[in-house]
Amino acid sequence: PSGADQQKTKVDLQTAKNAEISCIGVSWGFRGREFLEKNGYKILERNKTFSRFCEIDIIAQFKKTLIFAEVKTRKTNNFGAPLEAITSTKYKHIKTGLFQYLQENKNKFSNYRIDAIGITLEPEVKINHLQNI
Repeated sequence: PSGADQQKTKVDLQTAKNAEISCIGVSWGFRGREFLEKNGYKILERNKTFSRFCEIDIIAQFKKTLIFAEVKTRKTNNFGAPLEAITSTKYKHIKTGLFQYLQENKNKFSNYRIDAIGITLEPEVKINHLQNI
């Protein structure tokens, strides 16, 4: 094959890989919401975008507390656990969105927290929920 054909094949493979990863995140993000609902949380918002740097995966309510949850999914733990992917920068962005959401919804909530949900798919599905990170 010519150089152009090889380059196109590389791009096509990368596009397919990115699509697969995206689908894994979307379907398992749903599992994170489902997990919260089964544990008594009421989902208020999903994938709430505040800026190009700030998206909160799940905004939920548990009793009188507002929950801002980040969901991370990994196929395996070979390159680190899902929750290890929540960087200090990501945490800052979540806090920015949290305060913006509270500003938009004044007097509705006095208690709030940030949670993290890590989902590992193999060797078996494991969901790890950390509260008040």
